[in-house]
Amino acid sequence: MPGAELSGRRFWFVGICGDGMSALALLAAGLGAEVGGSDLRPSRFTPLLEAAGLEIVVGEQRAENVPVGAEVVYSSAVPLDNVEVAASERFLHRGELLAEIVAARSSIVVGGTHGKTTTAAMIAFCLQELGRDPAFVLGTEVPQLDGNARAGEGWLVTEGDEADRSIELLRPRVAVLTNVDFDHHSTFASLAEVEQLFEAWVGQADEVVLGDSLDPVEFELAVPGEHNRRNAASALAALELVGVSRQEAEPVLARYEGAGHRFELHGVAGGVVVVSDYGHHPTEIGVSIATARERMNGGRVLVVFRPLRYSRTRHLAFDLASALIAADAVAVAEVSAASELRPAGVSGKLVVDALAELRPGMPLAWTPALPDAAAFIAHRAREGDIVLAQGADDVATTVPLLLEALA
Repeated sequence: MPGAELSGRRFWFVGICGDGMSALALLAAGLGAEVGGSDLRPSRFTPLLEAAGLEIVVGEQRAENVPVGAEVVYSSAVPLDNVEVAASERFLHRGELLAEIVAARSSIVVGGTHGKTTTAAMIAFCLQELGRDPAFVLGTEVPQLDGNARAGEGWLVTEGDEADRSIELLRPRVAVLTNVDFDHHSTFASLAEVEQLFEAWVGQADEVVLGDSLDPVEFELAVPGEHNRRNAASALAALELVGVSRQEAEPVLARYEGAGHRFELHGVAGGVVVVSDYGHHPTEIGVSIATARERMNGGRVLVVFRPLRYSRTRHLAFDLASALIAADAVAVAEVSAASELRPAGVSGKLVVDALAELRPGMPLAWTPALPDAAAFIAHRAREGDIVLAQGADDVATTVPLLLEALA
């Protein structure tokens, strides 16, 4: 029984409230394991974990938190000298546990630089709506799927992470490669290295979908943007490989309404639309701004931007600014570290300085604190505009501040 694949095992997740860790913890619990975990702070995924009855310790991490005999699961954001990791006789990287589950199931894994979560969610949504009872592990919550993970008995749909190269561990039946771009500069020295990683990975799958070789779908989707039409093309191709015809899938896919913090509409206040989006790479930011303009049909686009990772900001500050100059006003907050140590001289101000150089006179602010960034943008917004809370996950905390200030 798929629901009992991990029966008899006990896992303790260090960093359980993170996006990928929370989803994997929920899947492990659904597959019969006893699951708990700790985190330094709660997140928007914490209620999903609590609703599933998982034991969660939030706050100081201590050796005594770890149950006797538990296998400790950690992510690349957790150092091996973490007290809870060190307290266990057996510990494994989240990628190793996911690889074990992928190998035991008929699996579809979505890899690539951009669009992984959306493409995987589209596939899972279609399988769900067509009665195929999928299992899935996603990078964010999807309202139409009631969360970010499930232990169904059908195909397993998940994402592969190239940031720490753990995608190399995954051996799916179907590998979907959405696209390839240069990112994760602390892992890869060049685009060629990224390409080599993905080429080797898809070479070990039974079936492969190469998203860059597909034309975007032409039918109307509920989610906006050319990038989503490309994501949908990859999803349809993967579904065909697992026995779902385009005739079946297209009308279902047209009803897919999106995922959390992926161009997510939060509301309208004072005639201003407020959206949050996870895009943190220059390519993704450019797509997000273009999608906002397409949606508003002439309205201005104002951006609260929180860079993600010091390594990306150091290497791509000019490219990030080159994408952001397409907006009408920008407030840049401090970098979200994502477990990286801060190098000397690297901050979000690198992006601000590049913006000022590229577009002198642009309404622009260096606002290290997110509330100050929200205030700057809300003060300048007017009816008919759209505001994007763009970048690292916690930029979404500005959404209620923006809605309140705009009301």
